[in-house]
Amino acid sequence: MALWETIAPCRQRANLRRTIRIALIVGFVLTVINQLDVILKGDATALTGVKIVLNFCVPFVVSNLGVMAATRTAHEL
Repeated sequence: MALWETIAPCRQRANLRRTIRIALIVGFVLTVINQLDVILKGDATALTGVKIVLNFCVPFVVSNLGVMAATRTAHEL
């Protein structure tokens, strides 16, 4: 299966809306858990910013991997 065929389900509006929503919610929670104290103290650096961005990217990637796995499983049945 070609790369574009593999990621096509992730680009569908319904799936993209769901995975972005998941990334926003989980990313916010992870940021509060892991970085809120640094932000509130005023000690945030560029590295803190990178960590915050990754808090949102990781759940987005993971949820899209779930979409691809589910799609692949559905095609195999």
